[in-house]
Amino acid sequence: MRWQELLPFVGLVALGTAWLVPMSGPLAVLCALALLGAVFSAVHHAEVVAHRVGEPFGTLVLALAVTGIEAGLLVSLIFAAGEGREVIARDTLYATVMIIGSGVIGLCVLFGAVRHREQSFRIEGAGPAFSALTALAVLVLIMPGFTVTAPGPAYTKSQLVFVAICSISLWCVFVFFQTIRHRDYFLPQGDGAAPEHAPLPTLAMALRSFVLLLVGLVAVIGLAKAISPTIEAAVHAFGAPRAAIGIAVALIVLLPESIAAIRAALANRLQTSLNLALGSALATIGLTVPIVVGVCIWFDLPLVLGLEPKDIVLLALTLLVGTIGVVAGRTNLMYGAVQIVIFAAFLFLALVP
Repeated sequence: MRWQELLPFVGLVALGTAWLVPMSGPLAVLCALALLGAVFSAVHHAEVVAHRVGEPFGTLVLALAVTGIEAGLLVSLIFAAGEGREVIARDTLYATVMIIGSGVIGLCVLFGAVRHREQSFRIEGAGPAFSALTALAVLVLIMPGFTVTAPGPAYTKSQLVFVAICSISLWCVFVFFQTIRHRDYFLPQGDGAAPEHAPLPTLAMALRSFVLLLVGLVAVIGLAKAISPTIEAAVHAFGAPRAAIGIAVALIVLLPESIAAIRAALANRLQTSLNLALGSALATIGLTVPIVVGVCIWFDLPLVLGLEPKDIVLLALTLLVGTIGVVAGRTNLMYGAVQIVIFAAFLFLALVP
């Protein structure tokens, strides 16, 4: 058995140990190492599945798998948390959009520019995807601060239901647009894509990799949840705001997609990188929001989605710069540097608000 097939099960063993044995320093280190191994294994198996089914279905597989398990993790954290549970979903969604919109895309563009100078992508696909992401980000994270029916940056139950329906509907339309109506908009351009030299995996290999991908993602999310109290204790020890917990968990959960996107950019397949990044961001909002809203309404749990003014400015800046980059259709070193600066500002101001 190769290491790519062994590491997901090592992660499950570490996860089971974390459930049975009280968490300690050495166990936390072991879980962290097992988590990283599961991440790299998940990336490998996602690439095998993506190679078999082709674009854009391959990137959709990873986005759906990660988002589904991320939603389960988020719901479990909401039930487990006490004070501050009402903002866990907001902090996680905001962190995910910022990590993908500025961090992942910025790294892909920067590393791709360092190796290939300029890279191109299809505006026909990236433009509609980014417009959908902008609409959902504004409706879910910004608009609650400007409504007047409920006090504070929060929606009423009817408003939450409306936003949940808008989120899942727009995501479903995007998937139809991406995979059926205009699939060609998300395929790499002929002059910018590196040729595929690896042989096409067999159906049996792809199915095995898909199962191992799910096992690896379960291990990643479970281990992230297991070490989240340790992360929370470290955050409190350093005196950082509570929002840093959501950022740390989001960074761990998004590692498989982030690594896959960066590797695609280094291989001169920026279109695949953007498919992964934008598809993941859209799936995060489009699928997670309806699930969280449904759970909070059903169990009568508080839910605050509206961002603070500082975070609204950073999110608006990310969406503005992203729009400018999408319209250009080509990337370069400067655009990647701007995105990385925005991401650095997001991390720094989260720790020093």
